[in-house]
Amino acid sequence: MAQNAEAFTLLSLVLFIIACRTLVRVRNVGFRGLQLDDYLMPVAGILCIIDLVAAIFVVEKAHGLTNSYMTDEQRASLSPDSQEYKDRVLGSKIQVFGWVLYAASLWCIKACVAVFYSRLTTNLAHLQIRVYIAYVFIGVTWVITTLLLLFGCRPMSKYWQIYPDPGICQPTNSKLYVLSVLIPDILTDLYLLSIPLPLLWSTNISVKKKISLTVLFSGVLFVIMAAIIRGVVILTSGPEGAVTGSEWAIREEFVSIVVSNLPILQPPIRAFCNKIGLSVLFSSHKSNHVTPYEGRTIGGGGGSYPLRSQRNRSNKTGAHDDTVTAWDSDERILCENGAQTNGRNIVVTREVAVESESGSVKEQAGWGPSPSESGVPASHPKPVAQRGFVVA
Repeated sequence: MAQNAEAFTLLSLVLFIIACRTLVRVRNVGFRGLQLDDYLMPVAGILCIIDLVAAIFVVEKAHGLTNSYMTDEQRASLSPDSQEYKDRVLGSKIQVFGWVLYAASLWCIKACVAVFYSRLTTNLAHLQIRVYIAYVFIGVTWVITTLLLLFGCRPMSKYWQIYPDPGICQPTNSKLYVLSVLIPDILTDLYLLSIPLPLLWSTNISVKKKISLTVLFSGVLFVIMAAIIRGVVILTSGPEGAVTGSEWAIREEFVSIVVSNLPILQPPIRAFCNKIGLSVLFSSHKSNHVTPYEGRTIGGGGGSYPLRSQRNRSNKTGAHDDTVTAWDSDERILCENGAQTNGRNIVVTREVAVESESGSVKEQAGWGPSPSESGVPASHPKPVAQRGFVVA
């Protein structure tokens, strides 16, 4: 009973997290702006639900029995007409189904992460190539893993064979099953982890934020730990392996969904912490001093300006401001206070409007006339407007 309570609690949290993620994305980009990962994540949640139902069926319908943990004498003496025999066959079939669902849900989450990284690395060709490799890697490993789970033993009926001993064809504690999922699971997670870290440490943000985001993206290490623990528990837990393995499958799926959604949920979490007085958890040193490549508050109190996909936006002087970005609303996590700070192709400038008795002129850092060149006495100008912006 307590085991079912834990499973339902974790499942409820999974659905809550996916719902929050979906609401955040809809609020940021609208329904038409949703991407592939926004649809794959609910699919992963549905797979988790079905996996939980399968785990419950092993306990409730098959009484936790499978074709594993039996001596040769027990196998030979068990009548095919007995209820125990039927329970063991049913339990083994559900275990095969559960393993396939488990792999499908994990690889679905990996695909969501890869799509998210694709948006995160737009216009960065060297990292986009790594994302494309991730797509292929995830697809190939999922197909191989699924084929091994379904056809690693031939004929397939050996997976629920009672007598004679099916050997490694025992889905509850099979090394074939454990290793065919565990190895590609860890390899794909490590590869996905290698994608954002180079981008993160080449971005011109504070060291404090780099460390915090490194910890955020490195949450996949907890997923790897959960996968390893599950594999060890399955191979060493004895007759309770069917139930214990299902429990750890749900725990790993829960951790995977939490970790994969944290980058997208970080902005509302930050806003919530600010409201309840815990802004110190996310705050970084702020400065009103404007320098090139510095993603901080620009323009002396005007606030930070997140990049948007805007081109040819005219200002008051008739000039055009080409602001180009590859960052969506949920990808601004690699920005300092909301503004992207990749110093390789971004210059931060300041526009200051001044007014004098003889009229008004504008001074732009980096171009445009100074007050003295415009015939305006330097001792009389009065600032009337000030704003900061980012140009490519």
